[in-house]
Amino acid sequence: MIEPKPAIPSESGASQPGATDGRPAARKRRFGGTEAQIRSALKFYKLMAYLTGIMLLLLCVELIARYVFGVSLYAGGTDALTGRPFGFGLAGSDPKGVIGGVNLSVMVLIVHGWMYVVYLISDFRLWSLMRWPFTKFILLALGGVVPLMSFIVEKKFHAEVEAELAANPQASKRY
Repeated sequence: MIEPKPAIPSESGASQPGATDGRPAARKRRFGGTEAQIRSALKFYKLMAYLTGIMLLLLCVELIARYVFGVSLYAGGTDALTGRPFGFGLAGSDPKGVIGGVNLSVMVLIVHGWMYVVYLISDFRLWSLMRWPFTKFILLALGGVVPLMSFIVEKKFHAEVEAELAANPQASKRY
């Protein structure tokens, strides 16, 4: 079979322009935004990673308290056994130890759920600006689901973004 050759041979005699060892030249790295946009997305991602990680740890504590010890965190209401006002603290989950009041354990569930949605938005923004493969987006998303993983993933990807920005200063010049 006949090997295709470039129309204009390179000065070094390599098979591709810009290559010195016979291999094709590496693709030029391009980002999806400016360096300022990427750094802004990175700050937002870092903030959301920490907040989501903290809320996930609180959620784990809440689930252990509810399903292992049978208690929930309440604020206000009336003690179901004594009829006295209930201030703040742990009370029985099943049967209900507090009538009325705010079940802060449920609030932790709700806040973590919505915070995870905002975390996914921050993941998507960073992922799209960096133009990473989809597998990295999946790893970023898993950071808000597995306890303590958001802190580990954030540190890894923060260092990776900084390294890519430093190694490719021309890649973010868009405007």
